[in-house]
Amino acid sequence: MENIENILWKGKTLAYIIRTEIKLEKTTFPFPPELNMQVGFVVYPKGGRVTSHVHLPLKRNIVGTSEVLIIRKGHCEVDIYNDARELVTTRKLRQGDILILVSGGHGLRMIKDTIFVEVKQGPYTGLKEKELF
Repeated sequence: MENIENILWKGKTLAYIIRTEIKLEKTTFPFPPELNMQVGFVVYPKGGRVTSHVHLPLKRNIVGTSEVLIIRKGHCEVDIYNDARELVTTRKLRQGDILILVSGGHGLRMIKDTIFVEVKQGPYTGLKEKELF
């Protein structure tokens, strides 16, 4: 899909970057269904409606933590690392871009004052959940 970059290392997805310029005309979930964080684009016309609903309790077994970062303001660079903590690539992110971190490691440097929304699986356990390098 245009304006979605799949960042790979040896055939393994490390991250996706969705650029703010993406154009959508219909509801689309463009990522593999086996990802432990599902991200999609839901498109409705004026007057459209999402029927009221609840999500049923479904037990899931998830290993690892994926993150979604939505750049609300500013400009930053993200370093993407493989599982061996080796730098694979660096990409610039700007307002409106979305970053989905699937595997490996990452680090961010703010080029301008930056605000992003971070979404990841919870609950936060308070245990050691990440290793700095």
